[in-house]
Amino acid sequence: MADKKIRVRYAPSPTGHLHIGNARTALFNYLFARHNKGTFVIRIEDTDTKRNIADGEKSQLDNLKWLGMDWDEGPDKPGEYGPYRQSERKGIYQPLIQELLEKGLAYKSYMTEEELQNQREEQKARGEAPRYVYEYEGMSDEEIAAKQAAAEAQGLKPVIRIRVPHNKVYEWDDMVKGHISFKSDTIGGDFVIQKRDGMPTYNFAVVVDDHLMEITHVLRGDDHVANTPKQLVVYKAFGWEAPAFGHMSLIINSETGKKLSKRDESVLQFIEQYRDLGYLPEAMFNFITLLGWSPVGESEIFNRKQFIKMFDYKRLSKSPAAFDNKKMEWINNQYVKSAPSDEITASSLQQLIKADLIPANPSVYEIEWVRQLMELYKMQMSYTGQLAEMASVFFTEPPKLDEAAKKELADETAPVVLNEFAKQANELPIFDAFDIQAVIRNVQKETGVRGRKLYMPIRIATTRAMHGPDLAPSIELLGKEKALKHLQQTLDEMAE
Repeated sequence: MADKKIRVRYAPSPTGHLHIGNARTALFNYLFARHNKGTFVIRIEDTDTKRNIADGEKSQLDNLKWLGMDWDEGPDKPGEYGPYRQSERKGIYQPLIQELLEKGLAYKSYMTEEELQNQREEQKARGEAPRYVYEYEGMSDEEIAAKQAAAEAQGLKPVIRIRVPHNKVYEWDDMVKGHISFKSDTIGGDFVIQKRDGMPTYNFAVVVDDHLMEITHVLRGDDHVANTPKQLVVYKAFGWEAPAFGHMSLIINSETGKKLSKRDESVLQFIEQYRDLGYLPEAMFNFITLLGWSPVGESEIFNRKQFIKMFDYKRLSKSPAAFDNKKMEWINNQYVKSAPSDEITASSLQQLIKADLIPANPSVYEIEWVRQLMELYKMQMSYTGQLAEMASVFFTEPPKLDEAAKKELADETAPVVLNEFAKQANELPIFDAFDIQAVIRNVQKETGVRGRKLYMPIRIATTRAMHGPDLAPSIELLGKEKALKHLQQTLDEMAE
Protein backbone atom coordinates (compact mmCIF):
# COMPACT_ATOMS: atom_id res chain seq x y z
CA MET A 1 0.00 0.00 0.00
CA ALA A 2 2.82 2.40 0.94
CA ASP A 3 4.38 2.11 -2.54
CA LYS A 4 1.14 2.81 -4.39
CA LYS A 5 0.16 6.23 -5.66
CA ILE A 6 -2.67 7.54 -3.52
CA ARG A 7 -6.09 7.16 -5.10
CA VAL A 8 -9.22 8.26 -3.23
CA ARG A 9 -12.85 8.56 -4.24
CA TYR A 10 -16.06 10.35 -3.41
CA ALA A 11 -18.97 8.04 -4.24
CA PRO A 12 -22.36 9.73 -3.85
CA SER A 13 -25.78 8.30 -4.58
CA PRO A 14 -27.87 10.53 -6.86
CA THR A 15 -30.80 10.27 -4.46
CA GLY A 16 -30.75 13.94 -3.46
CA HIS A 17 -28.87 17.21 -3.65
CA LEU A 18 -25.40 17.76 -2.18
CA HIS A 19 -25.63 17.69 1.62
CA ILE A 20 -23.16 19.45 3.94
CA GLY A 21 -22.01 16.07 5.30
CA ASN A 22 -21.41 14.63 1.84
CA ALA A 23 -19.68 17.83 0.76
CA ARG A 24 -17.31 17.44 3.71
CA THR A 25 -16.55 13.83 2.71
CA ALA A 26 -15.76 14.97 -0.83
CA LEU A 27 -13.69 17.88 0.45
CA PHE A 28 -11.49 15.85 2.79
CA ASN A 29 -10.85 13.27 0.08
CA TYR A 30 -10.04 16.07 -2.35
CA LEU A 31 -7.62 17.75 0.07
CA PHE A 32 -5.98 14.43 0.96
CA ALA A 33 -5.45 13.62 -2.73
CA ARG A 34 -4.19 17.05 -3.70
CA HIS A 35 -1.86 17.34 -0.67
CA ASN A 36 -0.29 13.99 -1.53
CA LYS A 37 -0.29 14.58 -5.30
CA GLY A 38 -2.67 11.67 -5.65
CA THR A 39 -5.77 11.00 -7.74
CA PHE A 40 -9.29 12.12 -6.80
CA VAL A 41 -12.07 10.00 -8.33
CA ILE A 42 -15.82 10.63 -8.50
CA ARG A 43 -17.94 7.47 -8.70
CA ILE A 44 -21.74 7.59 -8.86
CA GLU A 45 -23.44 4.80 -6.86
CA ASP A 46 -26.78 4.79 -8.64
CA THR A 47 -27.98 1.21 -8.24
CA ASP A 48 -30.85 2.22 -5.93
CA THR A 49 -32.95 3.24 -8.91
CA LYS A 50 -36.15 3.73 -6.89
CA ARG A 51 -34.58 6.53 -4.82
CA ASN A 52 -32.58 8.27 -7.56
CA ILE A 53 -33.83 11.71 -8.54
CA ALA A 54 -33.66 13.16 -12.04
CA ASP A 55 -31.00 15.80 -11.42
CA GLY A 56 -29.26 14.12 -8.47
CA GLU A 57 -25.98 13.45 -10.27
CA LYS A 58 -25.97 16.90 -11.87
CA SER A 59 -26.55 18.56 -8.49
CA GLN A 60 -23.65 16.64 -6.97
CA LEU A 61 -21.18 17.54 -9.71
CA ASP A 62 -22.32 21.15 -10.19
CA ASN A 63 -22.11 21.92 -6.49
CA LEU A 64 -18.73 20.25 -6.08
CA LYS A 65 -17.43 22.44 -8.91
CA TRP A 66 -19.04 25.51 -7.33
CA LEU A 67 -17.22 24.76 -4.07
CA GLY A 68 -13.93 24.81 -5.98
CA MET A 69 -13.17 21.11 -6.33
CA ASP A 70 -11.95 19.39 -9.44
CA TRP A 71 -11.36 15.68 -10.00
CA ASP A 72 -9.13 13.50 -12.13
CA GLU A 73 -11.59 10.77 -13.08
CA GLY A 74 -15.38 10.57 -13.04
CA PRO A 75 -18.50 10.14 -15.17
CA ASP A 76 -17.62 13.38 -16.96
CA LYS A 77 -13.86 12.60 -17.05
CA PRO A 78 -13.51 8.96 -18.15
CA GLY A 79 -10.27 7.21 -17.24
CA GLU A 80 -8.84 3.72 -17.46
CA TYR A 81 -10.78 2.51 -14.38
CA GLY A 82 -14.29 3.22 -15.67
CA PRO A 83 -17.19 3.12 -16.04
CA TYR A 84 -17.77 5.57 -13.19
CA ARG A 85 -21.46 4.87 -12.65
CA GLN A 86 -22.35 1.66 -10.84
CA SER A 87 -25.36 1.13 -13.09
CA GLU A 88 -22.91 0.81 -16.01
CA ARG A 89 -20.77 -1.74 -14.12
CA LYS A 90 -23.36 -4.55 -13.78
CA GLY A 91 -21.38 -6.83 -16.04
CA ILE A 92 -18.40 -6.59 -13.69
CA TYR A 93 -20.22 -7.80 -10.57
CA GLN A 94 -21.98 -10.93 -11.83
CA PRO A 95 -18.88 -13.03 -12.69
CA LEU A 96 -17.43 -12.23 -9.25
CA ILE A 97 -20.63 -13.28 -7.49
CA GLN A 98 -20.60 -16.48 -9.55
CA GLU A 99 -17.01 -17.07 -8.47
CA LEU A 100 -18.01 -16.91 -4.80
CA LEU A 101 -20.95 -19.28 -5.44
CA GLU A 102 -18.66 -21.81 -7.13
CA LYS A 103 -16.17 -21.65 -4.27
CA GLY A 104 -18.91 -22.21 -1.69
CA LEU A 105 -18.24 -18.78 -0.17
CA ALA A 106 -21.73 -17.56 -1.11
CA TYR A 107 -25.10 -19.21 -1.63
CA LYS A 108 -28.65 -18.66 -2.80
CA SER A 109 -31.14 -17.77 -0.08
CA TYR A 110 -34.87 -18.17 -0.66
CA MET A 111 -36.21 -16.94 2.67
CA THR A 112 -39.06 -14.50 2.06
CA GLU A 113 -39.28 -11.04 3.62
CA GLU A 114 -42.12 -12.34 5.79
CA GLU A 115 -39.98 -15.21 7.11
CA LEU A 116 -37.09 -12.88 7.79
CA GLN A 117 -39.36 -10.44 9.62
CA ASN A 118 -40.77 -13.25 11.79
CA GLN A 119 -37.22 -14.37 12.57
CA ARG A 120 -36.25 -10.85 13.67
CA GLU A 121 -39.34 -10.47 15.86
CA GLU A 122 -38.69 -13.79 17.60
CA GLN A 123 -35.10 -12.75 18.28
CA LYS A 124 -36.26 -9.41 19.61
CA ALA A 125 -38.76 -11.15 21.92
CA ARG A 126 -35.89 -13.21 23.33
CA GLY A 127 -33.82 -10.07 23.87
CA GLU A 128 -31.37 -11.02 21.13
CA ALA A 129 -29.78 -8.77 18.51
CA PRO A 130 -31.51 -9.25 15.13
CA ARG A 131 -29.49 -11.45 12.79
CA TYR A 132 -29.92 -13.79 9.87
CA VAL A 133 -29.80 -17.47 10.86
CA TYR A 134 -28.42 -19.86 8.25
CA GLU A 135 -31.44 -21.50 6.66
CA TYR A 136 -29.64 -24.68 5.57
CA GLU A 137 -28.11 -25.53 8.94
CA GLY A 138 -27.47 -29.29 9.30
CA MET A 139 -28.52 -30.13 5.74
CA SER A 140 -26.52 -32.22 3.31
CA ASP A 141 -25.69 -30.89 -0.16
CA GLU A 142 -28.49 -33.03 -1.61
CA GLU A 143 -31.01 -31.67 0.90
CA ILE A 144 -29.94 -28.10 0.18
CA ALA A 145 -30.29 -28.67 -3.57
CA ALA A 146 -33.74 -30.18 -3.07
CA LYS A 147 -34.91 -27.26 -0.91
CA GLN A 148 -33.65 -24.73 -3.45
CA ALA A 149 -35.31 -26.59 -6.31
CA ALA A 150 -38.61 -26.56 -4.41
CA ALA A 151 -38.29 -22.82 -3.87
CA GLU A 152 -37.58 -22.30 -7.57
CA ALA A 153 -40.64 -24.38 -8.44
CA GLN A 154 -42.74 -22.01 -6.34
CA GLY A 155 -41.41 -19.10 -8.39
CA LEU A 156 -39.33 -17.65 -5.57
CA LYS A 157 -36.35 -15.53 -6.56
CA PRO A 158 -33.25 -15.83 -4.41
CA VAL A 159 -30.88 -13.30 -2.96
CA ILE A 160 -27.20 -14.21 -2.78
CA ARG A 161 -25.63 -14.23 0.69
CA ILE A 162 -21.94 -14.36 1.51
CA ARG A 163 -20.73 -16.76 4.22
CA VAL A 164 -19.49 -14.90 7.30
CA PRO A 165 -16.98 -17.08 9.18
CA HIS A 166 -17.67 -17.79 12.85
CA ASN A 167 -15.33 -16.76 15.67
CA LYS A 168 -13.26 -14.44 13.51
CA VAL A 169 -12.14 -10.88 14.28
CA TYR A 170 -12.21 -8.19 11.61
CA GLU A 171 -9.97 -5.28 12.54
CA TRP A 172 -8.20 -2.31 11.05
CA ASP A 173 -6.17 0.72 12.11
CA ASP A 174 -8.52 3.57 11.36
CA MET A 175 -6.88 6.76 10.07
CA VAL A 176 -9.08 8.82 12.39
CA LYS A 177 -10.29 6.62 15.22
CA GLY A 178 -7.32 4.32 15.78
CA HIS A 179 -7.63 0.55 16.14
CA ILE A 180 -11.13 -0.88 15.62
CA SER A 181 -12.22 -4.51 15.75
CA PHE A 182 -15.47 -6.44 15.31
CA LYS A 183 -16.22 -10.06 16.12
CA SER A 184 -17.69 -11.76 13.07
CA ASP A 185 -20.64 -13.09 15.06
CA THR A 186 -21.82 -9.55 15.87
CA ILE A 187 -22.34 -8.23 12.34
CA GLY A 188 -25.75 -9.79 11.67
CA GLY A 189 -24.92 -13.11 10.07
CA ASP A 190 -24.49 -13.96 6.39
CA PHE A 191 -25.46 -10.80 4.54
CA VAL A 192 -26.90 -10.21 1.08
CA ILE A 193 -24.48 -9.35 -1.71
CA GLN A 194 -26.99 -9.58 -4.57
CA LYS A 195 -30.66 -8.59 -4.38
CA ARG A 196 -33.57 -10.48 -5.92
CA ASP A 197 -33.53 -8.16 -8.93
CA GLY A 198 -29.93 -9.12 -9.69
CA MET A 199 -28.41 -5.82 -8.51
CA PRO A 200 -25.44 -6.02 -6.14
CA THR A 201 -25.80 -4.56 -2.66
CA TYR A 202 -23.77 -1.60 -1.47
CA ASN A 203 -21.36 -3.59 0.71
CA PHE A 204 -20.45 -5.86 -2.21
CA ALA A 205 -20.33 -3.35 -5.07
CA VAL A 206 -18.28 -0.81 -3.10
CA VAL A 207 -15.59 -3.42 -2.41
CA VAL A 208 -15.42 -4.52 -6.04
CA ASP A 209 -15.32 -0.95 -7.30
CA ASP A 210 -12.70 0.21 -4.79
CA HIS A 211 -10.51 -2.82 -5.58
CA LEU A 212 -10.76 -2.56 -9.36
CA MET A 213 -10.28 1.21 -9.26
CA GLU A 214 -7.20 0.66 -7.07
CA ILE A 215 -8.48 2.95 -4.31
CA THR A 216 -5.79 3.15 -1.62
CA HIS A 217 -7.59 5.15 1.09
CA VAL A 218 -11.27 5.45 1.99
CA LEU A 219 -12.20 8.55 3.98
CA ARG A 220 -15.88 8.57 4.86
CA GLY A 221 -18.39 9.36 7.58
CA ASP A 222 -18.58 7.75 10.99
CA ASP A 223 -21.89 6.10 10.04
CA HIS A 224 -19.96 3.71 7.78
CA VAL A 225 -17.97 2.12 10.61
CA ALA A 226 -20.50 -0.73 10.91
CA ASN A 227 -20.21 -1.40 7.15
CA THR A 228 -16.45 -1.85 7.27
CA PRO A 229 -16.33 -5.37 8.82
CA LYS A 230 -18.84 -6.57 6.21
CA GLN A 231 -16.67 -5.13 3.48
CA LEU A 232 -13.63 -6.80 5.00
CA VAL A 233 -15.52 -10.11 4.73
CA VAL A 234 -15.75 -9.53 0.96
CA TYR A 235 -12.09 -8.49 0.68
CA LYS A 236 -11.02 -11.67 2.52
CA ALA A 237 -13.27 -13.86 0.37
CA PHE A 238 -11.47 -12.72 -2.76
CA GLY A 239 -8.04 -12.50 -1.15
CA TRP A 240 -7.79 -8.81 -1.95
CA GLU A 241 -5.90 -6.19 0.03
CA ALA A 242 -8.24 -3.69 1.68
CA PRO A 243 -7.57 0.06 1.48
CA ALA A 244 -6.78 2.15 4.53
CA PHE A 245 -10.02 3.30 6.17
CA GLY A 246 -10.67 6.59 7.95
CA HIS A 247 -14.05 7.37 9.51
CA MET A 248 -14.70 11.04 10.14
CA SER A 249 -16.60 12.24 13.17
CA LEU A 250 -20.31 12.96 13.11
CA ILE A 251 -21.57 16.48 12.47
CA ILE A 252 -23.87 17.69 15.24
CA ASN A 253 -26.19 20.67 15.57
CA SER A 254 -24.28 23.07 17.86
CA GLU A 255 -27.52 24.23 19.49
CA THR A 256 -29.09 20.85 20.22
CA GLY A 257 -25.99 18.65 20.45
CA LYS A 258 -27.80 16.07 18.31
CA LYS A 259 -26.56 14.46 15.11
CA LEU A 260 -27.26 16.67 12.12
CA SER A 261 -30.29 15.08 10.53
CA LYS A 262 -31.84 15.91 7.19
CA ARG A 263 -35.13 16.14 9.08
CA ASP A 264 -33.72 18.93 11.29
CA GLU A 265 -35.33 21.96 9.70
CA SER A 266 -33.60 24.41 12.06
CA VAL A 267 -30.45 24.16 9.94
CA LEU A 268 -30.08 24.57 6.18
CA GLN A 269 -28.15 21.48 5.13
CA PHE A 270 -27.77 21.50 1.37
CA ILE A 271 -25.11 23.39 -0.59
CA GLU A 272 -27.77 24.53 -3.06
CA GLN A 273 -29.55 26.42 -0.27
CA TYR A 274 -26.43 28.38 0.62
CA ARG A 275 -25.77 29.19 -3.03
CA ASP A 276 -29.33 30.52 -3.29
CA LEU A 277 -28.76 32.78 -0.27
CA GLY A 278 -25.66 34.34 -1.79
CA TYR A 279 -22.93 32.61 0.20
CA LEU A 280 -19.51 32.63 -1.42
CA PRO A 281 -18.02 29.27 -2.52
CA GLU A 282 -14.61 30.09 -1.04
CA ALA A 283 -16.21 30.76 2.34
CA MET A 284 -18.21 27.53 2.24
CA PHE A 285 -15.03 25.62 1.31
CA ASN A 286 -13.33 27.19 4.32
CA PHE A 287 -16.19 26.54 6.75
CA ILE A 288 -16.74 22.92 5.72
CA THR A 289 -13.02 22.14 5.97
CA LEU A 290 -13.10 23.21 9.63
CA LEU A 291 -15.95 20.76 10.39
CA GLY A 292 -13.90 18.06 12.06
CA TRP A 293 -10.43 19.18 10.99
CA SER A 294 -8.25 21.81 12.60
CA PRO A 295 -5.19 23.65 11.28
CA VAL A 296 -2.11 24.39 13.36
CA GLY A 297 -2.46 27.73 15.17
CA GLU A 298 -5.39 30.02 15.85
CA SER A 299 -6.16 31.28 12.33
CA GLU A 300 -9.36 30.07 10.68
CA ILE A 301 -9.40 31.87 7.34
CA PHE A 302 -7.44 30.16 4.55
CA ASN A 303 -7.73 29.85 0.79
CA ARG A 304 -7.91 26.58 -1.13
CA LYS A 305 -4.20 26.42 -1.94
CA GLN A 306 -3.30 26.97 1.71
CA PHE A 307 -5.65 24.20 2.81
CA ILE A 308 -4.12 21.80 0.26
CA LYS A 309 -0.59 22.62 1.41
CA MET A 310 -1.27 22.14 5.14
CA PHE A 311 -3.86 19.35 5.09
CA ASP A 312 -2.87 16.53 7.43
CA TYR A 313 -5.34 13.70 8.00
CA LYS A 314 -3.85 13.22 11.48
CA ARG A 315 -5.56 16.46 12.49
CA LEU A 316 -9.02 15.04 11.74
CA SER A 317 -10.97 15.13 14.99
CA LYS A 318 -12.27 12.09 16.83
CA SER A 319 -14.90 14.29 18.52
CA PRO A 320 -18.15 15.32 16.85
CA ALA A 321 -17.96 18.43 14.66
CA ALA A 322 -20.36 21.18 15.70
CA PHE A 323 -22.29 22.82 12.87
CA ASP A 324 -22.41 26.44 14.05
CA ASN A 325 -24.49 28.66 11.81
CA LYS A 326 -23.15 31.84 13.45
CA LYS A 327 -19.58 30.79 12.74
CA MET A 328 -20.48 30.08 9.13
CA GLU A 329 -22.00 33.56 8.80
CA TRP A 330 -18.87 35.07 10.38
CA ILE A 331 -16.57 33.24 7.96
CA ASN A 332 -18.67 34.27 4.98
CA ASN A 333 -18.67 37.88 6.22
CA GLN A 334 -14.85 37.82 6.23
CA TYR A 335 -14.90 36.79 2.59
CA VAL A 336 -17.62 39.29 1.65
CA LYS A 337 -15.58 42.14 3.16
CA SER A 338 -12.45 41.20 1.23
CA ALA A 339 -14.04 40.05 -2.04
CA PRO A 340 -13.83 42.21 -5.21
CA SER A 341 -16.65 44.73 -5.44
CA ASP A 342 -17.80 43.36 -8.82
CA GLU A 343 -18.29 39.85 -7.37
CA ILE A 344 -20.44 41.04 -4.47
CA THR A 345 -22.33 43.45 -6.72
CA ALA A 346 -23.18 40.62 -9.12
CA SER A 347 -24.38 38.41 -6.26
CA SER A 348 -26.38 41.30 -4.76
CA LEU A 349 -28.01 41.97 -8.12
CA GLN A 350 -29.12 38.33 -8.34
CA GLN A 351 -30.64 38.50 -4.86
CA LEU A 352 -32.51 41.75 -5.49
CA ILE A 353 -33.79 40.52 -8.86
CA LYS A 354 -34.98 37.30 -7.22
CA ALA A 355 -36.80 39.37 -4.61
CA ASP A 356 -38.47 41.43 -7.39
CA LEU A 357 -36.92 44.61 -6.03
CA ILE A 358 -35.10 45.57 -9.21
CA PRO A 359 -35.83 44.66 -12.86
CA ALA A 360 -34.57 41.38 -14.30
CA ASN A 361 -32.60 43.37 -16.90
CA PRO A 362 -31.29 46.32 -14.87
CA SER A 363 -29.97 49.43 -16.55
CA VAL A 364 -26.40 50.67 -16.13
CA TYR A 365 -27.74 53.25 -13.66
CA GLU A 366 -29.54 50.57 -11.62
CA ILE A 367 -26.45 48.36 -11.55
CA GLU A 368 -24.35 51.26 -10.27
CA TRP A 369 -27.03 52.04 -7.68
CA VAL A 370 -26.92 48.43 -6.43
CA ARG A 371 -23.12 48.62 -6.27
CA GLN A 372 -23.33 51.68 -4.04
CA LEU A 373 -26.05 50.07 -1.93
CA MET A 374 -23.94 46.94 -1.51
CA GLU A 375 -20.92 49.01 -0.45
CA LEU A 376 -23.05 50.59 2.29
CA TYR A 377 -23.81 47.17 3.81
CA LYS A 378 -20.77 45.16 2.74
CA MET A 379 -18.98 45.27 6.08
CA GLN A 380 -21.96 43.98 8.06
CA MET A 381 -23.50 41.62 5.51
CA SER A 382 -22.92 37.91 6.21
CA TYR A 383 -24.32 36.89 2.81
CA THR A 384 -25.93 38.83 -0.02
CA GLY A 385 -29.34 37.29 0.59
CA GLN A 386 -29.54 39.57 3.64
CA LEU A 387 -29.34 42.74 1.58
CA ALA A 388 -33.03 43.00 0.70
CA GLU A 389 -34.05 42.95 4.36
CA MET A 390 -31.15 45.06 5.64
CA ALA A 391 -31.85 47.72 3.03
CA SER A 392 -35.64 47.46 3.11
CA VAL A 393 -36.00 51.21 3.63
CA PHE A 394 -34.81 51.67 0.04
CA PHE A 395 -37.56 49.47 -1.36
CA THR A 396 -40.62 49.73 0.87
CA GLU A 397 -42.64 52.39 2.58
CA PRO A 398 -41.46 52.62 6.20
CA PRO A 399 -43.74 51.90 9.16
CA LYS A 400 -44.72 54.53 11.71
CA LEU A 401 -42.06 55.60 14.20
CA ASP A 402 -41.69 53.37 17.24
CA GLU A 403 -41.49 54.66 20.82
CA ALA A 404 -37.68 54.65 20.88
CA ALA A 405 -37.53 56.84 17.77
CA LYS A 406 -40.20 59.20 19.15
CA LYS A 407 -38.23 59.54 22.35
CA GLU A 408 -35.13 60.43 20.35
CA LEU A 409 -37.10 63.13 18.51
CA ALA A 410 -38.72 64.55 21.63
CA ASP A 411 -35.95 67.11 22.19
CA GLU A 412 -36.99 70.66 21.31
CA THR A 413 -34.05 71.00 18.88
CA ALA A 414 -35.20 68.08 16.67
CA PRO A 415 -37.80 69.97 14.59
CA VAL A 416 -35.38 72.89 14.23
CA VAL A 417 -32.70 70.58 12.82
CA LEU A 418 -35.11 68.77 10.52
CA ASN A 419 -36.68 71.89 9.08
CA GLU A 420 -33.30 73.44 8.38
CA PHE A 421 -32.01 70.21 6.80
CA ALA A 422 -35.14 69.94 4.61
CA LYS A 423 -34.74 73.51 3.46
CA GLN A 424 -31.07 73.18 2.49
CA ALA A 425 -31.33 69.64 1.02
CA ASN A 426 -34.23 70.72 -1.17
CA GLU A 427 -32.03 73.40 -2.73
CA LEU A 428 -29.21 71.02 -3.69
CA PRO A 429 -28.72 70.88 -7.49
CA ILE A 430 -26.77 67.59 -7.14
CA PHE A 431 -28.07 65.25 -4.48
CA ASP A 432 -24.94 63.26 -3.64
CA ALA A 433 -23.25 62.18 -0.42
CA PHE A 434 -20.58 64.89 -0.59
CA ASP A 435 -23.10 67.74 -0.81
CA ILE A 436 -25.47 66.09 1.70
CA GLN A 437 -22.63 65.92 4.23
CA ALA A 438 -21.95 69.62 3.55
CA VAL A 439 -25.63 70.37 4.27
CA ILE A 440 -25.41 68.54 7.62
CA ARG A 441 -22.38 70.66 8.56
CA ASN A 442 -24.26 73.80 7.55
CA VAL A 443 -27.24 72.77 9.66
CA GLN A 444 -24.89 72.45 12.61
CA LYS A 445 -23.62 76.00 12.03
CA GLU A 446 -27.08 77.47 11.55
CA THR A 447 -28.71 75.77 14.55
CA GLY A 448 -25.80 75.30 16.93
CA VAL A 449 -26.92 71.68 17.43
CA ARG A 450 -24.19 69.05 17.22
CA GLY A 451 -23.43 65.39 17.89
CA ARG A 452 -26.24 62.93 18.56
CA LYS A 453 -28.91 65.65 18.66
CA LEU A 454 -27.90 66.63 15.14
CA TYR A 455 -27.36 63.26 13.46
CA MET A 456 -30.05 61.09 15.06
CA PRO A 457 -33.04 63.26 14.05
CA ILE A 458 -31.73 63.43 10.47
CA ARG A 459 -31.11 59.66 10.34
CA ILE A 460 -34.50 58.78 11.83
CA ALA A 461 -36.37 61.24 9.63
CA THR A 462 -34.75 60.31 6.31
CA THR A 463 -34.05 56.56 6.68
CA ARG A 464 -36.80 55.94 9.27
CA ALA A 465 -34.35 53.85 11.29
CA MET A 466 -32.24 54.56 14.37
CA HIS A 467 -29.29 52.58 13.11
CA GLY A 468 -27.75 51.99 9.73
CA PRO A 469 -24.74 52.52 7.47
CA ASP A 470 -23.07 55.86 6.74
CA LEU A 471 -25.73 58.53 6.79
CA ALA A 472 -24.88 60.79 3.83
CA PRO A 473 -24.42 57.91 1.32
CA SER A 474 -27.67 56.36 2.60
CA ILE A 475 -29.59 59.57 1.99
CA GLU A 476 -28.03 59.86 -1.49
CA LEU A 477 -29.21 56.37 -2.42
CA LEU A 478 -32.70 57.08 -1.12
CA GLY A 479 -32.84 60.00 -3.52
CA LYS A 480 -34.04 63.53 -2.90
CA GLU A 481 -37.73 62.82 -3.41
CA LYS A 482 -37.90 59.81 -1.09
CA ALA A 483 -35.61 61.25 1.60
CA LEU A 484 -37.58 64.50 1.84
CA LYS A 485 -40.89 62.63 1.74
CA HIS A 486 -39.74 60.55 4.73
CA LEU A 487 -38.63 63.70 6.49
CA GLN A 488 -41.98 65.39 6.02
CA GLN A 489 -43.74 62.21 7.20
CA THR A 490 -41.63 62.34 10.34
CA LEU A 491 -42.43 66.00 11.00
CA ASP A 492 -46.13 65.23 10.57
CA GLU A 493 -45.95 62.35 13.09
CA MET A 494 -44.06 64.55 15.53
CA ALA A 495 -46.85 67.10 15.33
CA GLU A 496 -49.61 64.57 16.08
